[in-house]
Amino acid sequence: MRTPENLAQPVLAPLTESALFMTLTIGTGGEAAVHDLLPDLAGMVRSVGFPLPDEHLTCVAGIGSAAWDRLFTGERPALLHPFRALSGSRHQAPSTPGDLFLHIRATRLYPCFELARRVAARLDTAVSVQDDTVGFRYFDRRDLLGYVDGTENPVGHAAGVAALVADEDPGFTGGSYLIVQKYLHDLAKWTAKPVEERDRAVGRHLADDVEIPDAEKAVDSHVALTTIEGPDGTEGKILRDNMPFGSIARDEYGTYFCGYAADPGVTERMLTRMFLAEQPDQLLDVSTAVTGGLYFVPPAGFLADPPALPAGRG
Repeated sequence: MRTPENLAQPVLAPLTESALFMTLTIGTGGEAAVHDLLPDLAGMVRSVGFPLPDEHLTCVAGIGSAAWDRLFTGERPALLHPFRALSGSRHQAPSTPGDLFLHIRATRLYPCFELARRVAARLDTAVSVQDDTVGFRYFDRRDLLGYVDGTENPVGHAAGVAALVADEDPGFTGGSYLIVQKYLHDLAKWTAKPVEERDRAVGRHLADDVEIPDAEKAVDSHVALTTIEGPDGTEGKILRDNMPFGSIARDEYGTYFCGYAADPGVTERMLTRMFLAEQPDQLLDVSTAVTGGLYFVPPAGFLADPPALPAGRG
């Protein structure tokens, strides 16, 4: 049966304990090497992951807007465009370079690392690695701010509806739009706040993860600003697989935002409200976005047999 779920890359894979987020840019003349890699990527995942079945290794590959026309002839995904930077009166969401994005997940980190190492070695000088961030699960799925992350993720069929392109763009059914951002947290400033203030900023209670009722919720809380409703009152959903990351040596502590959607406009509306609202998201007082990218995650079959390179790119 032809459904988005059975055409997709492993976007809907269960949350894991470890992840590696890798952003690459394609150098001049590097298009052929990246194009040749894409059909082999699934085999590379198997070569690392098959001997380690308990690790549940997966890899999702996304292509940036500028890179799409350098890599493929033919149609583009209907809603693919560059990440739109946001600049509010107090906070900014930058757009940063990225042509190829890999979201690698497993139970433990070492299979993620090994797959990323093999991909980077295979591509060699064809690409530059702009960022590789190691994510880890923290306590009971909490971020470094202390709150459970992803409570409202859709599950089952609803996850596919939220995250995967259906028949509205038939050439790309099973694809997904992925928006990623790397946020750095000022933990000292955050933990100096009383718990009640932190709860108010998030829109949930720290102790039990219960959402604050709408009548009591602050309009500039994170939950309030990222709850999106359409004209018919239906809530717009995305599928998040955020991960904490950190470095004690660099005094760097953060959250890697990773949001899949059938329509990137849903995620973009959330970000616009967070950054540009008259009262922007309180979390941005302690969380600074340092990267931003939008990628299309093609269906698995597209990667297995991608369209030809444009003329002059081979």
